[in-house]
Amino acid sequence: MKPPLYVRALTLEERQQLVAGLHSSDAFTLRRCQILLASARGQRPATIARNLGCATQSVRNALHAFDTHGLAALHAQSRRPQRTRLVLHAAKREQLRALLHQSPRTFGKPRSTWTLALAAEVCWTGPHALPGQPREHPPSSQTFRCALAAGQGLDHQPRSAVCTKKKRRDRVMQLAMQHPDWVLGFADEAWWSRLAHPPLHAWADQHPLRLVEHARAKDDPDPQALCCYGLLRTDRMHMLLRFVEGRPVSRVTIAFLAWLVQQMATEHKHVLVIIWDNASWHLSREVRTWIRQHNQQVKRHGGVRLLTCRLPVKSPWLNPIEPRWVHGKRAVVEPDRLLTAPELISRVYAHFGTEPLEPLQQHVA
Repeated sequence: MKPPLYVRALTLEERQQLVAGLHSSDAFTLRRCQILLASARGQRPATIARNLGCATQSVRNALHAFDTHGLAALHAQSRRPQRTRLVLHAAKREQLRALLHQSPRTFGKPRSTWTLALAAEVCWTGPHALPGQPREHPPSSQTFRCALAAGQGLDHQPRSAVCTKKKRRDRVMQLAMQHPDWVLGFADEAWWSRLAHPPLHAWADQHPLRLVEHARAKDDPDPQALCCYGLLRTDRMHMLLRFVEGRPVSRVTIAFLAWLVQQMATEHKHVLVIIWDNASWHLSREVRTWIRQHNQQVKRHGGVRLLTCRLPVKSPWLNPIEPRWVHGKRAVVEPDRLLTAPELISRVYAHFGTEPLEPLQQHVA
């Protein structure tokens, strides 16, 4: 009978790291620390597995990994195999490209577009199979997808990451519609010019209305254009606006998100889902770090969680807030004179029916 397996003697530094790992947000690190500390107290692998609700082999794997790698075993390693078997060899790429450039109906299939399962079936079975490929057992759709993603197939195949992002965005939007304590909003920023006019068709009594771009006086202290952050709530179809003294940057975006969270907290909401574009101040590391830290704080102390999803690049028609900006600019236009910055801001707030607020400050270092 083999003797029970225990962890080796721990040093003072290792024990301190394991105790600190009990407060980690990573579930893998937390479980490894629990296993190692329990083994150091003299508990057997079966007892540890029963107390933690895991398999005995998982406990043994943690002990062996710690004996081999030390504290590095507290972090999950990549499970990707070091060697992969080529499903589509380089010699078959041109043949696969020529095959998939044809319609599936050419091969007797009842549709005109290719799917992964259909492509794998045609390439591996039947009279049109690629030479040298096994025809008995065609690969699964996932295997074929991995082969294409690894560069073993067509260079122009659509990336699976794009489909994954779209499915996640659609799933989150459905959840926001189903839960009453969730709010779905479309966010965007718009510049409101004091000089230029939007395209406009208006009725005139005698002479046609011509909108001419205004000239700015040299002593005019107001800026030429004003930036405004906006969020269109889908539950009320209401706009939340905040103007900016400057231009949109990461810090201003964080201030706008914090203000939105406060507004949702007053209504006792739990999750705020924001759909926005791929602007640099949306994707910056500073904004993503703040959102992650905010959600961690919400998880510990409660509050409104933030979920952000990105729209495809160059697709403004997918954001329903875009036409509202256009109609708003046509409503606040003044053909006869140049509006001041306070007048323009007040007209925008009045058009969207929101309460005027102080502009967000852009802190420039």
